[in-house]
Amino acid sequence: MPETQKFNFSLFRQVMAMVKPYKKTFYFTAMLTVLLAPLAILRPKLLQTMVDDHIFKGDVHGMTVLACIILASLILEVSLRYFFLYYADWLGQATIRDLRVKVFNHVTGLHLNYFDKTPIGQSTTRTISDIEAINTVFSEGSITILADLMTLTAVLCIMFITSWKLTLVVLVVFPLLIWGSYKFKESVRKSYEKVRNHIATMNSFLQERISGMRIVQIFNAEAREAEKFRQINRDYTSANLKSILAYAIFFPVVDIISALSLGLMVWYGARGVLSAEVTVGTLVAFPLYISMLYRPIRMLADKFNTLQMGLIAAERVYKLLDNNDIIPNTGTLAPERLRGKVEFEDVHFSYSGNPEEDPILRGVSFNIQPGETLAIVGSTGSGKTTIISLLSRFYDIQKGQIRIDDHDQREYDVFALRRRIAVVLQDVFLFSGTVLENITLRDPNITEKQVIEAAKMIGAHRFIEKLPGGYQYQVRERGATLSMGQRQLISFVRALVFNPDILILDEATSSIDPESESVIQHAIETLIARRTSIIIAHRLSTIRHATNVLVLEKGRVMEFGSPDALLEMEEGKYRELYEKQFLQVGNEVYGQAPS
Repeated sequence: MPETQKFNFSLFRQVMAMVKPYKKTFYFTAMLTVLLAPLAILRPKLLQTMVDDHIFKGDVHGMTVLACIILASLILEVSLRYFFLYYADWLGQATIRDLRVKVFNHVTGLHLNYFDKTPIGQSTTRTISDIEAINTVFSEGSITILADLMTLTAVLCIMFITSWKLTLVVLVVFPLLIWGSYKFKESVRKSYEKVRNHIATMNSFLQERISGMRIVQIFNAEAREAEKFRQINRDYTSANLKSILAYAIFFPVVDIISALSLGLMVWYGARGVLSAEVTVGTLVAFPLYISMLYRPIRMLADKFNTLQMGLIAAERVYKLLDNNDIIPNTGTLAPERLRGKVEFEDVHFSYSGNPEEDPILRGVSFNIQPGETLAIVGSTGSGKTTIISLLSRFYDIQKGQIRIDDHDQREYDVFALRRRIAVVLQDVFLFSGTVLENITLRDPNITEKQVIEAAKMIGAHRFIEKLPGGYQYQVRERGATLSMGQRQLISFVRALVFNPDILILDEATSSIDPESESVIQHAIETLIARRTSIIIAHRLSTIRHATNVLVLEKGRVMEFGSPDALLEMEEGKYRELYEKQFLQVGNEVYGQAPS
């Protein structure tokens, strides 16, 4: 436990350091806590003075003056408390607003390995729920705890000054309250920690199932998934109920201890009044002091738990921010254009980071001259898509070298490099927004005229014009209202409009109907005449204009050369693939099953 508490204090300092840009507001709020503490104890003290010095003496004028002072102090306290609560909440919101931006920017810069291994729901929880929990460190935790501690200290001081004997009687049951508060804090802390874990699990589960709802319904798995969700929901509810149980026990116990303390005070105080050791004013003021004493203690236990939960959330967010699994952008080369020369030299790569374990590429070497088109073919899992991911430097190789225009890939600024490479993937992703926004990705340098010209070149302009609103048509999430072919046409326009120097097509025509494919093939032929192109395709008909073909098998280069040269090889892999596809097409024409 001591190690956990020490770690929490370290986290607390780290969280509080985030208020540095708003230190004036923080100091102002802290100053208000200093002012509120004496104001809180002023009214009971004035009430005691009124009873002892004016009521029993029949001093109406004095009573009136004190009543006015009490009213003025109440108004002042309410006003200061308003500003205190407002700026404490404002400070929290301003801080987590900055933190959200920081976390989002960090997440978008993370290595793709992170997204390969981390559920989307978990990242969403860190960016939204956990950061919102950190807000409570400011709005309900640190500053308000400071205010309650100062009030508690001020109340105890004035009680001892007023009557130390009566104060000691009141504090007889105090150790019991401290012990109960500690037990309550520990119980709720453990429950809340489980709650945060279950929230992350639930978010991940929901994100995956909603995204994959088509598969769930296709395979009639609704009942099984519903049962899984019921179990996750039961675990989440159980964790919440444990915290609720702690609250249900603790608050009544505090009320009982407070009532016991009040009873002891009245018993001893009444005897003191009879023996003239305690004034009536003191006996009237002390119940107010007791209320002011126990209320902060009761709230402190709850607020400390809130602070703990905020720190638990902060620990998770900082763990994400401490994730240095990013592509180090140490390069400085940022040319306006690339010639398009690409060389892979003895490249080894594994997604695990160790090329000896589960290697994807094993000593891959090839080169592409500026303006040439390379076709990459091979069976599923041979490493085709990995090559284009490495070229865009979404991952770093473990061995070998990748050169672009005779410079090591690492010498380039990664963002400048990616601006000159366009990729059209088989699995097209469209964002919520207009067709125009999906094509330009909100780049202000790309005009609608350029988009229309590119769309006409691809053959997408005709179908986009027919959409309600044309280029202003609102695409739903992931482009659900468009066919797969339409989504791929839009992604193709998206790639072309950025005018890349290196064009990568990863099964880009796999879902295009024959009529659209012929249009795209014409556009491809026009494009590859003046820029380096890499085409990954299972259908060899789409790579008939390739300068060279790279044949991969289990991460190794089996063949490399022109299509004609590879077809002349009697036992070549490319020739085998070509003949299989040609035979299949011929059998489909004549209505026969392939042998």
